[in-house]
Amino acid sequence: MKRFGLSSKERIKSKNEFELLYSSGEIAFSSSKKFKAVFFIQRNSDKNEIKAAFAVSRKSGNAVWRNRVKRLFRESFRLNKGALYESVEFKNASLLIAFSPNSVNQTNRKKIFLKEVLPEIVELINQIKAKI
Repeated sequence: MKRFGLSSKERIKSKNEFELLYSSGEIAFSSSKKFKAVFFIQRNSDKNEIKAAFAVSRKSGNAVWRNRVKRLFRESFRLNKGALYESVEFKNASLLIAFSPNSVNQTNRKKIFLKEVLPEIVELINQIKAKI
């Protein structure tokens, strides 16, 4: 995979993968409880891959706000996925992750910026990396 890219092979698309992730995955919260990540680690996997999804509920805000949050999640993950790839390859595992806001919505945060999202996503990535 490209070091800083986020290709379509790195995204969760199939219903089966989403069901596996949400039925038997673990949840990690950022320290401020603003964001959460649901992740599933498959150990002793043939493919050492990481697949990510970025989900924002309709109750969180209008389409413009939701799409902005997803773009910020994608960018934060794209810039910091290298550490996860090293752990996944070293432990011979496969990883599914879904990032979503937990307590952040449009009513309490009209504008949201990368400088607010990036440290929280890095913290979530480090929590997941510790559990691999």
